[in-house]
Amino acid sequence: MPTVRVDEHELADWCQRHLGSRVAEVLFAVQHLSAVRGVRLEDGRSVVVKVRADSARLTACAAVQRHLFRAGFACPEPLAGPLPLGGFAASAEVLVPDGEIATLENDTVSRHARLLADLVRLAPPAAGVGNLSPAPPWVAWDHGELGLWPAADDRDEDLNAVQTAPWLDEVALAVRRRLEMFDGGEKIVGHGDFEAQNIRWHGPAGGGEPLAVHDWDSVIATSEPLLAGFAAAVWPAGMKGFAQATVPQTEAFLGAYQRARGISWSDDALGAAWAAGLWVLAFNAKKASIDGVESLSQSEAAERLTRGGS
Repeated sequence: MPTVRVDEHELADWCQRHLGSRVAEVLFAVQHLSAVRGVRLEDGRSVVVKVRADSARLTACAAVQRHLFRAGFACPEPLAGPLPLGGFAASAEVLVPDGEIATLENDTVSRHARLLADLVRLAPPAAGVGNLSPAPPWVAWDHGELGLWPAADDRDEDLNAVQTAPWLDEVALAVRRRLEMFDGGEKIVGHGDFEAQNIRWHGPAGGGEPLAVHDWDSVIATSEPLLAGFAAAVWPAGMKGFAQATVPQTEAFLGAYQRARGISWSDDALGAAWAAGLWVLAFNAKKASIDGVESLSQSEAAERLTRGGS
């Protein structure tokens, strides 16, 4: 995967060209899969510029974010992009003042589930936003690549050649077979990385209203039970002491989501949601196993498979 490098002079030129003002000050810089710069422009505005490898799906992701912002959903206002910058694709959005990651309290699961339900309610139809393929690998159980596992998002190793924790391969295969049998109906648009670390709230300990959902490169189009299932498996990630949801937390999220949407899924749909969440956990666990880390136990995977109907 290419390392994203940002030339500060090219960044200043890009801001002048597409935002109408040059960079006066760099407020922060973060580097992972993308290069993110928080900058203050000469005209006084504070914006975030995200630079990453180009992909056809980025245009559709930006269209979804723009639609949701205009609909009143809590997300940063997109300003420009994706547009070329130094061989990569750059986008700019308004810098949202710091909020809080929620802490695990009695109503935390319900607030996160309601927020996802609001997103789904306000999102545009999947058919109208353009091409959202390929989905990020942690939700791409139906990827078209060779092998069981898709290419990892943040590692160079071929997960299909990794010999650690071979039981995870059996789990992933069972999940894929289960989801292939599920007729999810119409696809909807949603957020494929709905983790607490991507969400900020007003108030101390995140106890108030939602301030902003971030990471809109992770927009996906899938059936609603799968979308909720992905989120239900990881929603507390980023809270102190949590990297993913426990089985009871997953169950609570799926129940709260259905109540927020005013729906009641069939046993088949609920099972598919459990299976979808297990794909995310198994994918993350396969990557973690390379470093000798166990992020998913065989007993938990077995329980989730049972709940998924596999």
